[in-house]
Amino acid sequence: MRPFLYVRAGSPNEAIQASSGQNGGATQFLAGGTTLLDLMKLDVMRPERIIDINPLDGPLAFIAPSADGLRLGALSRMSDVAEHETVREDYPVIAQALQLAASQQLRNMASLGGNVLQRTRCNYFRDPSWAACNKRNPGSGCAALDGVNRKHAVLGVSDHCIATYPGDFAQALVALDAVVEIAGRSGPRTLPFASLHRQPGGTPDVETVLQPGDLITGFAVPAGAWTRRSLYLKIRDRQSYEFALASAAVALELRDGVVAEARIALGGVATTPWRAREAEEALKGRPCNEATCGAAARAAFAGAETRSGNAFKPELGRRTLVRALLQAATMEV
Repeated sequence: MRPFLYVRAGSPNEAIQASSGQNGGATQFLAGGTTLLDLMKLDVMRPERIIDINPLDGPLAFIAPSADGLRLGALSRMSDVAEHETVREDYPVIAQALQLAASQQLRNMASLGGNVLQRTRCNYFRDPSWAACNKRNPGSGCAALDGVNRKHAVLGVSDHCIATYPGDFAQALVALDAVVEIAGRSGPRTLPFASLHRQPGGTPDVETVLQPGDLITGFAVPAGAWTRRSLYLKIRDRQSYEFALASAAVALELRDGVVAEARIALGGVATTPWRAREAEEALKGRPCNEATCGAAARAAFAGAETRSGNAFKPELGRRTLVRALLQAATMEV
């Protein structure tokens, strides 16, 4: 691990000011550190300044349900949110996504804000001995294109990067139309969570729309008739602490067995948290059965682009989505 300057922030404004004059990855905020410290030890991330925001767990660690929806502080720990009674009952897709994301020890430490910003688990990104990684070394190429790419993305890919977004919680936020709250050098602002992450295009190293100094402070999930009939299904190589090969966050509003509203996000198969709007449209106004769910799943993966090792993913993703939708339709709410 390389030397760095350590700063302990006493307030959100102090954290933002401490990042002034710094650019890009030169400054990193430290919350749980479950991703940042790993990548620093691997010499993948080399920040010159670490700003510890854990003292802000008072103002930025909260779970606040209301009639309008659910607000979650960015420094809330994953385990606290996953085990919260209201979240489990009224927003089960959030509780399940968090519970399936990591081991209990990691969930006790990891923050919500840090979780949504975690970096890809692409082996070529995480191993600096591979020169060709456009995320780590812009313009160098992408070794995964013709390399070992079984776990890589099939949606949102480009000729410059096929790395999969690894998170779970983000899919739940995307599916529920959440808003992310941000404090920055120009003051507070909000944006749809679905707009936070950027597809790789020609600049895979630019992963989000956050500007230097921006600090995620919270998330707001609007109330809806579909939030209780929601779930997260994660398919992985092993049941214990593994990243998704394919996952689906779904939320449904049914009226007399017919889909009035559908919210669908996919994980393990895309370069960003992926909203499957084509699949949602294919379901609306139709009964939630094997045939309609199958049609929706085909629509979700119509634009999939596969490589030598991940050609199985569209079919796995389709089956995962159908299973999740049928399970959601039978939930008691």
